[in-house]
Amino acid sequence: MNILALTNLFPSAWDPLRASYNRQQFDRLAEHHDVEVLVAIDFHSRMRRRAAPPPTLQHARTSDFTFWYPPKVGRSLHGLAWYASLLAQHGRRLGRQGFDLLLASWGYPDAVGTRWLARRLGLPYVVKVHGSDLNALAPSGLRRRQVCAALRDAGAVISVSSALGAKAVGLGVPAERVHVIYNGVDATLFRPGDRAAARNALGLPESGRIVLYAGNLKPEKGCFDLLDAFASAPGLHDCRLAFVGDGPARAALARRSSGLDAGGKVTLAGARPHAELATWMQAADLLCLPSHNEGVPNVVLEAMSCGLPVVATRVGGIPEVLPEFAGKMVPPRDVPALAGAIAEAVSRDWPTAAITKHAGRFTWSGNISKLDGVLRASVGR
Repeated sequence: MNILALTNLFPSAWDPLRASYNRQQFDRLAEHHDVEVLVAIDFHSRMRRRAAPPPTLQHARTSDFTFWYPPKVGRSLHGLAWYASLLAQHGRRLGRQGFDLLLASWGYPDAVGTRWLARRLGLPYVVKVHGSDLNALAPSGLRRRQVCAALRDAGAVISVSSALGAKAVGLGVPAERVHVIYNGVDATLFRPGDRAAARNALGLPESGRIVLYAGNLKPEKGCFDLLDAFASAPGLHDCRLAFVGDGPARAALARRSSGLDAGGKVTLAGARPHAELATWMQAADLLCLPSHNEGVPNVVLEAMSCGLPVVATRVGGIPEVLPEFAGKMVPPRDVPALAGAIAEAVSRDWPTAAITKHAGRFTWSGNISKLDGVLRASVGR
């Protein structure tokens, strides 16, 4: 099939580390189909950031368009602005490309704009939802109505967790058109390794314990909750906290950590290549992800593939993939509970082999096989 994927969740010259899970999935899908990924670049990013070398793909091809929208105007107009931006920059070309299917990855505005494009081109489309696009961006009002229409009219809705799939059904999508497909893990990269060698490669001290956070540095990811919990947790005198990632909360995290007793034990490593993330997980004793809402974060799957235990919040699809023998879960925004879970987790032994074996359920080959079936059925329908 000739497939056009439309999304803001994909690496680009302006954000080369963005959404590695979509890069892995779409590039693998392109081993079986002709796949073009058309990436929406927010106009702020295009104007303010210096472009880096574009990501290298083995099979898929990429293009991009600038997502223009009027500033200081309600987000309920972003779907229309997304569609108008796409049409102005690529409309004529897309009309003669001979696509069989459109695949939107993100609920708003991407799926809303894709619905209009599908109508214009007379094509079926499928929507993939991830978490915050339904949990946070479609709560009520006009945005919610637009997302509901985009999901209901889609040939299929792909969800990364059962919890998110239930949310889609609650928005009016027939249950038979909702398909739960967990993301995969590259087990050749994310695997147990020598901790001393990993720490040496990263310039970290060989002694002591390391609590790792990996992801976007945003308040809704629980970064400040984690910092406060780490500073107040008992028995962490030999522990370090490492934040691997970048985002709008980085400067505030640096200021806050310097004012805490834990200031000298906190490392802000910045955004790192996806391959290096495996080394950080091999170097760490614990991954902690205290998000306020989630789908199924790939860092949890990747950490378990490295045999690393996880402390996370009981939100989204995390309870579906994190068994008791692989970690602990706490309520979101509960700093005392998070502090207690971290203190307990770093002080006990975890069954590394069992954790790694459990993570082996989440493969990219299985993911692509299921995705391929859903896309073929949507075109046939």
